[in-house]
Amino acid sequence: MTKIRLGIIGCGNMTGSHSSGFSELGERIEITATCDIVVELAEEAAKLLGAKAAYADYRDMLDDVDAVLVVLPHDLHFEVGMTCLRAGKHVLMEKPMCNTEEECLELIRTAEECGKVLMTAYPVRFWPVIVKLKQLLDDKVYGECFQLSIWTEQYTHYPEGHWGRSADRLGGGQFFSHGCHYVDLMLWIMGNPVRGTHLGTNFGTPWMEKEGTSNVAIEFENGALGYHFGTWGARGTRLGWSLHAHCTEGMLEIHLGERKLYAHTKIKEEKGNLDTRSETSVLMELESGKFTHFELEHFLDCIRDGSRPLTDGPTSLQSLRVIWKLYEAEKQGIVADLRGLGLNR
Repeated sequence: MTKIRLGIIGCGNMTGSHSSGFSELGERIEITATCDIVVELAEEAAKLLGAKAAYADYRDMLDDVDAVLVVLPHDLHFEVGMTCLRAGKHVLMEKPMCNTEEECLELIRTAEECGKVLMTAYPVRFWPVIVKLKQLLDDKVYGECFQLSIWTEQYTHYPEGHWGRSADRLGGGQFFSHGCHYVDLMLWIMGNPVRGTHLGTNFGTPWMEKEGTSNVAIEFENGALGYHFGTWGARGTRLGWSLHAHCTEGMLEIHLGERKLYAHTKIKEEKGNLDTRSETSVLMELESGKFTHFELEHFLDCIRDGSRPLTDGPTSLQSLRVIWKLYEAEKQGIVADLRGLGLNR
């Protein structure tokens, strides 16, 4: 099997977190080049990943690669993505795809015209525990899901001058930058959205120009609800990264800190005494790591087969449109109409 030659554009913290994933796929992929405007970072990444060349300008590396992973500030995604696609390279773009709808649409059109894979890096979609959860929900093993709740409690304090503080460079705040993972996840699991609300604040995260904490509620076509609470200001946590899917015959829970998928069933009918005990069983235990190799494997499969990624351009744009609609409605103090935001192919 011919290995895909992959170039890494942007060699900050993300390169280190992805490195174990690269090694998992060593029979299918070769890191041939790294790039960062701080060339020392590119050289360090090249040494870590076994790449033969390190560059300060990504355009100089394009002859060395078949595909690129773009790990850059969000406001640079469009320019770099367009250049790579036009050079005939497949693109795995770190989330979010781009900062504006116009940029997203142009990137999607260019990928189609060039016949290259454009995939947004939403790794949570590809975690085995999430795939297992979705299958259980699709098969209605615990009945109909009527509420999906996701919590991400973390402390992300960018230093003075960091691009992640800037609303323009980030494309918004914590909700756009990180919550996009979970809007994407809710749409994938629950279906098309109907209406929703967002409330965000930088109270508790004064280093953020826009929100560092957000609360999102979405209603879906079948009447089910979704909720996401995310913060970059947590000074302590119990939930950490957790997901609860309430169904008519039980509740499924992913607790990333405990690395388990639980089923909670046979709760007693509430009689006003707050006895909410239920039977708990472990359905799956998670391996350690960030699981990034699962999304990378899907990217490689799409290159090999010529198939569409699960997180392709149109799908990614729908979830970003939801976020932009929620931002707009928040400013106006209204409930957002989220119908018809998909992109017809």
